[in-house]
Amino acid sequence: MTVTRIFFACLVLIFGLNACGGNPHSSRPLEDFDPFEFSQSGWRPTSSATTPSIITPSLTAPPSSTPTVPPTPTRTSTPAPTRRPTSTLTMTATPGNPPCLKEGGHYEYHSLSTDLLRAPLEFRVYLPPCYKEQIDQRYPVLYLFHGQSFKDDQWDRIGADETADRLIASGDIPPLIIVMPYDRLGGQPIETKFPEAIVKLLIPHIDQTYRTWPDRTHRAVGGLSRGGGWAIHFGLVYWSVFGLMGAHSPAVFFSDAEHMRVFLDDIPPESTPKIYIDIGDRDRPEIMRAALWFEELLDAKDVPHEWHLFSGYHNEAYWTEHMEGYLRWYTQNW
Repeated sequence: MTVTRIFFACLVLIFGLNACGGNPHSSRPLEDFDPFEFSQSGWRPTSSATTPSIITPSLTAPPSSTPTVPPTPTRTSTPAPTRRPTSTLTMTATPGNPPCLKEGGHYEYHSLSTDLLRAPLEFRVYLPPCYKEQIDQRYPVLYLFHGQSFKDDQWDRIGADETADRLIASGDIPPLIIVMPYDRLGGQPIETKFPEAIVKLLIPHIDQTYRTWPDRTHRAVGGLSRGGGWAIHFGLVYWSVFGLMGAHSPAVFFSDAEHMRVFLDDIPPESTPKIYIDIGDRDRPEIMRAALWFEELLDAKDVPHEWHLFSGYHNEAYWTEHMEGYLRWYTQNW
């Protein structure tokens, strides 16, 4: 009897340790995961689903000895050529490389009080090199949203400002303003007035405070992980505000997925934002499924977009590696 009890106790201990320390990038096949239940109107979470809205990106890559085999990617969609208004922005560095260009850009930190949120809306603003010196120049604006459980410093940490400084100084991209809001409360878009605070409060404030080009042609939205879900929400629901939308390893919101077809149908074809989606081939299975579902829906509706399946995980090392590519894409027509 004693030996039997010891044997079963050991089994319980082993399975308990495996459950607590399981690697999200284990070799478990994707077919074993069923985070979504599909229907005519989109997907709905099952009782055992792991929702993209509560996924926390890891800071370091998991061991490479047990990689997840990704699902077979869908075809890469080639975006249709789009003629955009020619910007009057200076596309190259000022001749002579003034000292302000070499000094790089800088951050400003602000908050706005509002009845829309339970706490002030905090955000940081990256101003490009020579912003204070070149007082007659206006700039396009890129809004970047961070991942779940992180703050507005995440894009700073993965090198948004350093990469922008370098590419602006070399003349590879035009100077731009980058706004990084802090999504403090979490939740689905239908559970918070965060979108209203961004569109009705923050964007007008940015356009009134800084020398921006206040139109959708020169305004882009992007995000990583949960922030990628926000980018999709803002890009499709507020298509009249944003002309470009970048979703990096996006965790699509359930409340948006249920209405995604309606969102797309409501956008006039000529006003569809330019769309970019990327994800690592070893990303978390539930996020991979969500990203593939969204990309396949765009394909089904013939919505022009770029789809990239790169090598990497759902972590900051992946986004840091692609930071330059992101900025080049956002600014290519500015």
